[in-house]
Amino acid sequence: MIRTPLRPLARILHARQTGANPDAIERENIRQRHEAMRDRARQRAEGRLVLLGLAFIAAFATVGMRMAVLAATEPEEPEAAVPGAAIVAQRADIVDRKGRILATNLLTHSLYAQPQQMVDPAGAAEKLAAIFPDLDAERLKRDFTGTRKFLWVKKKISPEQMQRVHEIGEPGLMFGPREMRLYPNGAVAAHILGGAGFGREGVRSAEVVGRAGVEKTFDSWLRDPANGGAPLALSLDLTIQSSVEDVLAGGMKLMNAKGATAVLMDVRSGEIIAMASLPDFDPNNRPAPQLKGDPSDSPLFNRAVQGVYELGSTFKTFAIAQALDLGLVSPDTMIDTKGPMVWGRYRIRDFHNYGPRLSVTDVIVKSSNIGTARIALDIGAARQQEFLSALGLFDPSPVELAEAPTGRPLRPARWSEITTMTVSYGHGVAASPLHLATAYASLVNGGYRVRPTILRREKVERGPRIVSQQTSATIRSMLRQVVQRGTATFGDVPGYSVGGKTGTADKPKPGGGYWDDKVIATFASVFPSYDPRYVLVVSLDEPVETSGTEPRRTAGWTAVPVGAEIIRRAAPLLGLRPEPLEPVAEAGVIRVRN
Repeated sequence: MIRTPLRPLARILHARQTGANPDAIERENIRQRHEAMRDRARQRAEGRLVLLGLAFIAAFATVGMRMAVLAATEPEEPEAAVPGAAIVAQRADIVDRKGRILATNLLTHSLYAQPQQMVDPAGAAEKLAAIFPDLDAERLKRDFTGTRKFLWVKKKISPEQMQRVHEIGEPGLMFGPREMRLYPNGAVAAHILGGAGFGREGVRSAEVVGRAGVEKTFDSWLRDPANGGAPLALSLDLTIQSSVEDVLAGGMKLMNAKGATAVLMDVRSGEIIAMASLPDFDPNNRPAPQLKGDPSDSPLFNRAVQGVYELGSTFKTFAIAQALDLGLVSPDTMIDTKGPMVWGRYRIRDFHNYGPRLSVTDVIVKSSNIGTARIALDIGAARQQEFLSALGLFDPSPVELAEAPTGRPLRPARWSEITTMTVSYGHGVAASPLHLATAYASLVNGGYRVRPTILRREKVERGPRIVSQQTSATIRSMLRQVVQRGTATFGDVPGYSVGGKTGTADKPKPGGGYWDDKVIATFASVFPSYDPRYVLVVSLDEPVETSGTEPRRTAGWTAVPVGAEIIRRAAPLLGLRPEPLEPVAEAGVIRVRN
């Protein structure tokens, strides 16, 4: 800006020449300058007033819009000063092979307290203890009257409980919305589902995380929003699972057993149709882990997967199958069964005296320890271990359950000749019932290794060959004869051609040695035996059948009847039609037996 001089030289000289007063020129210029300054100041003030007015208008508009939004939304509890505001609580459903719900989510509320806002802490504590009997009124009083600013009262409450807390009228008691995991079928498939609990928690939401079973194995998948809410489809059939559990529970009670387990598997795909372990629990109210005593006594213990047992004579099938496949014997080969069989300081005996010689078929039908041991010696330790390993009996099961890695089979550190003999009839190696079901499926499905799975499979990939087609057919025939005229006659179910093998093993003592009156009784069965579709393994812990004059503990009297009843109920549900005339598989052709 160019300022005009107050006393311009040209005008001053002209004023002197004309006799005018030069000071008047200076005063006039000062007046004009002040007027210009006043005009500029007025313009600045007017601009500032306009801006201030616009700011006030914007502020009032913002407040008005916020008030309108608040008025249009549902009231919410104020957020407490705890982490968790960004928790995502979504979790996908779990369904059975037919799409029926096994696990889903339910919107509920949590209850928490902010003691500094409470009017009557002592009265609120008394009333809460009346609503929730598991709460201690005295402890609540101490918490409410102490220095704490926030505390959880209940992580999950029902709508009825929420209403009763509302009626207390205490402003310091507040509710937070959250999702909880719901298992609508209660204890059905409890060990497979496992259960879920809360991870990170806030007053507005809680992170639901898997604690065991498939909930834990597939925890990341179930919580992944990228799956678009698609459910996790299991291989289980809910109806069959429920039926198996009912029969198993009845059999466990009838046989006075302390525990029981059953595994029903598709022999071709390895899909687990049903898996039960008793005692069980309700995953809606999962109990705390057992810290003392025998872990297998806990209802959380999955006997089908975590329980590793000597499974007795069910292992004889493996020795016979390997010997047949190696060409060492045929079904009619005669085996020396004179007893006892002496090996160093060890003596091997049979449950009964079966005479001096038995055919290979009768070795398995009558369940001869001596005959099986002699066949195992011909096989040899190295080949025996290789075969059992190929069946998956030395490694944890690959099934998709969080507990599977803990069910590692037990095997001797040193594999001597006596070990070779005792392992052949199921003593010296401990495996889970799921291992046994998988191995039997691999032997009877044509000889291909199967991989157990708890997920529904649309496509079946054939595994490596374990035994030949001919060996598989021979084993199926032998297993059928075990049920027809051997140790499992109570396992025959008219119309379904059941084959199977019994196993009774003494339970080991914690300090060494074996109990004389405690056994694990197992029945490994296949049906229909001429063209197997399913394998069923039933195992009872310490059963005692007491209908006769003497207590009976062998599998033929305990596990076999339970397995037969499961097949009787499950087979029609599986879509298997009873055959009045039993077909017989000969040289790959199925014929009808008159």
